[in-house]
Amino acid sequence: MPVRSKIEKVLIANRGEIALRILRACREQGIKTVAVHSTADASQKHVLLADESVCIGPASATDSYLNMAAIISAAEVTDAVAIHPGYGFLAENADFAESVEDSGYIFIGPRAETIRLMGDKVSAKKAMLEAGVPCVPGSGGALGDDAETNLKMAKEIGYPVIIKASGGGGGRGMRVVNTEATLISSIALTKAEAGAAFNNDVVYMEKYLETPRHVEIQILADEHGNAIHLGERDCSMQRRHQKVIEEAPAPGITDEQRARIGKLCTDACKNIGYRGAGTFEFLFENGEFYFIEMNTRIQVEHPVSEMITGVDIIQQQLRIAAGHPLDITQDDIKITGHSIECRINAEDPDTFAPSPGQITVWHPAGGPGVRVDSQVYSGYKVPPFYDSMIGKVIVHGPTRSSAIQKMRTALSEMVIEGIKTNLPLQRRLLDDIGFQNGGTDIHYLEKRLKQHLKNKA
Repeated sequence: MPVRSKIEKVLIANRGEIALRILRACREQGIKTVAVHSTADASQKHVLLADESVCIGPASATDSYLNMAAIISAAEVTDAVAIHPGYGFLAENADFAESVEDSGYIFIGPRAETIRLMGDKVSAKKAMLEAGVPCVPGSGGALGDDAETNLKMAKEIGYPVIIKASGGGGGRGMRVVNTEATLISSIALTKAEAGAAFNNDVVYMEKYLETPRHVEIQILADEHGNAIHLGERDCSMQRRHQKVIEEAPAPGITDEQRARIGKLCTDACKNIGYRGAGTFEFLFENGEFYFIEMNTRIQVEHPVSEMITGVDIIQQQLRIAAGHPLDITQDDIKITGHSIECRINAEDPDTFAPSPGQITVWHPAGGPGVRVDSQVYSGYKVPPFYDSMIGKVIVHGPTRSSAIQKMRTALSEMVIEGIKTNLPLQRRLLDDIGFQNGGTDIHYLEKRLKQHLKNKA
């Protein structure tokens, strides 16, 4: 890609807090913005602030934010130069990335072939093994139909094992198998479900780690063979594989461990010719990292990495997309203090049922070291058609304990009226002794939630 002095105009192919985050990064670089939106999102804050806006369809995401032709047409009529997909929707759709670039626009993200490589769990794991990145012991590729071979493999790996769909993600397309008796039927069932859900019935087998943490590495890589990492995040506080609280750095990870796994990730980026921002996700157990997948996009939790490094990841995405080499090296990255992010969702804090509707009062947290990323304002109507997340509260302190106290203060000051939110849950989690001690595994939160409901009953 030739180096441009600057991208002149970016179309933001997303909604909500990430669309507003991208808009702000563009404005700081003097880049004009185009907001595309559904009919339900005409009053989104980024739509009102953008230089131009285009309605691309009705409320249904299928007819708007997932409509590739409508998004590319919007870029054409507004003379946009580049398209930023944000996260979710089309962000990891290789066909969309390919269509964007074939239409003459810059896709602010990796190349289509890289998205395809890392989007398929079998090919991704193969690429990581070749690059020396540690992976969970498993089949090393797609499972065949021979029952005896699969039974032998599972026995060698050791029960419990987990059957995963190659095209799955977000906790979907996986099944834990505890005994030999149910292995073959579980493989068949997962294959059938994967074919229906992802149009790809390829499955593979891995050792099921029973008490792992979820630790991920944030990377940046350019067109010129440079790659750096911004340290790790701990995202183990999860419900149904959906993250609730994220923090950086991860409790208990040593400088030596960070340097070792970080270098393996940046070397892997160079190996596969990666471009842009990305995240290597690992299960971490007994001091060992095991690769599970790579997200080829910006992550919801990217702010905690920004807070501890001082690096604006979205602005780096824009620079990389313009063809510039990274303007920072690994030696420039210094981990300072501790950062925590709490996702704020429009949902019942006990049942997790969505709670769309009008927000009558919105009073966000504030003060030194407190950041709120949100599209919400008093009078804003939360539509029922999309993800329930309405914002993120991020804090930064000199130590983990100070960051926890700062977050407790921030959440105590925050007021959202008119709808139900998960603020009560987040406040409760900040007081939880397990979270305060740090290093909880990925099953911890669901166990605590079950206990909470039992106590209420």
